[in-house]
Amino acid sequence: MTQARLTLTMPELLWVGEISRKYPEATLHVLSAVPSEDAGFALFRLISDDIDELLAEAQAHETIVEMEILQRTEGEATVQFETTAPLIMLSAQSAGMAIDFPVEMQNGKATLDVTGSHERLSALGTQFRNFGLDFEVEYIQERLHTSQLLTEKQQRLLLRAVEMGYYNTPRDCSLTELADAVGIAKSTCSETLHRAEEAVIKNFIDDLSVPSQAIERKIKGE
Repeated sequence: MTQARLTLTMPELLWVGEISRKYPEATLHVLSAVPSEDAGFALFRLISDDIDELLAEAQAHETIVEMEILQRTEGEATVQFETTAPLIMLSAQSAGMAIDFPVEMQNGKATLDVTGSHERLSALGTQFRNFGLDFEVEYIQERLHTSQLLTEKQQRLLLRAVEMGYYNTPRDCSLTELADAVGIAKSTCSETLHRAEEAVIKNFIDDLSVPSQAIERKIKGE
């Protein structure tokens, strides 16, 4: 499973592009969104010192079909929009790619976290380009489920080690005490912990690594 973070530059023709640039200090959070054939519906949380002006200009934008304010406090509003140009969601739907909400937008930029296969991620990049959405790849990383990373025996031992304070500083239990608590030999406990720690640490380092240039070029269509 591949996770990626993309930064999209929103076109001026979209209300979020125009409004977020006009109010660069404002933050727009897309809480949820659903596209249809000719429109899109999205729930936003808008935060701005100029919330009245921002809402008025958003409602007047040509791509907004309907706007409903669901909740309002000083400097913040939760709003449901119907728009004629849900380009991000249409791109994700066409590519079969899952978008992690909320999506944050500020000053014409949208930070997008997505999860899926390399092929679907590449298809998403193609759809963005088809809609004229410029984007940069911030990172790409492979995520393994715990069951793929550790054996059941390793998982149980690590959890017990944490519960007993084996990884506290200073330690609250020794390797011998841990081994006795789970009913295995000290040498077996040591080896199992070492293998589990190796898998976890290597996976963590992989997450910090520079993303594959080949995958990134594929997403960008280069």
